[in-house]
Amino acid sequence: MNPYIAEFIGTGVLLLLGSGVVANVVLPQTKGNGGGLIAITTAWALAVFCGVVVAGPYSGAHLNPAVTVGLGIAGKFDWALAPGYILAQIGGAMLGSFLAWLMYRDHFDLADDPGLKRAPFCTDPAIRNFNTSLTSEILGTFVLIFVILYISGAKLESTEATPIGLGSVGGIPVAFLVWVIGLALGGTSGYAINPARDLGPRIMHQILPIKGKGSSDWGYAWVPIVGPIIGCALAAGLYLVVGS
Repeated sequence: MNPYIAEFIGTGVLLLLGSGVVANVVLPQTKGNGGGLIAITTAWALAVFCGVVVAGPYSGAHLNPAVTVGLGIAGKFDWALAPGYILAQIGGAMLGSFLAWLMYRDHFDLADDPGLKRAPFCTDPAIRNFNTSLTSEILGTFVLIFVILYISGAKLESTEATPIGLGSVGGIPVAFLVWVIGLALGGTSGYAINPARDLGPRIMHQILPIKGKGSSDWGYAWVPIVGPIIGCALAAGLYLVVGS
């Protein structure tokens, strides 16, 4: 695998499992229906772990444009690679969410609420207040990137060439980090903290033939894109000020 393929596949694994757990919890007549926030946040954290394991040795397993941009600002990633990484992440997110829909398509057909049909693809605010949701995405992503920057010095044995990123810190610490962000800061906006995680699946929701799917809510779509970019920039900026 080259780094771009690794980002594509790793993000695809992340979204297959992440979209899959939301579908399992919210859609009718699934085995996991009603599993709640703990099931969702735990599975998303473990989905990050799985994506990092796959992509880490080849790309650093950013799996998230906010990670790519944050590391670039902090001087820990080559900006020339960033466009390819981000495109691969969006494409992988599209594929993963498509596969999750393919698996749960019978249950999508059983759902009457368009909001439930959209939930496995992209985030929605608990209360529709753009300022609150934007603040949530900024803070959640700030914590994600700031902590990653302080643990990214760890390296896997015999992988000196591994690019700096999520893969260089090992999957387990990052999984715990995503888990606590979801539990502590995910109650308002659904903690996208990842523009590709929201944009790619939202595009798939728009184009897939989902019966009674309703709007893809593009009026909200800027929040999980702009918020994480602001959050990662603030985290990287603070890191540069206070020192490594």
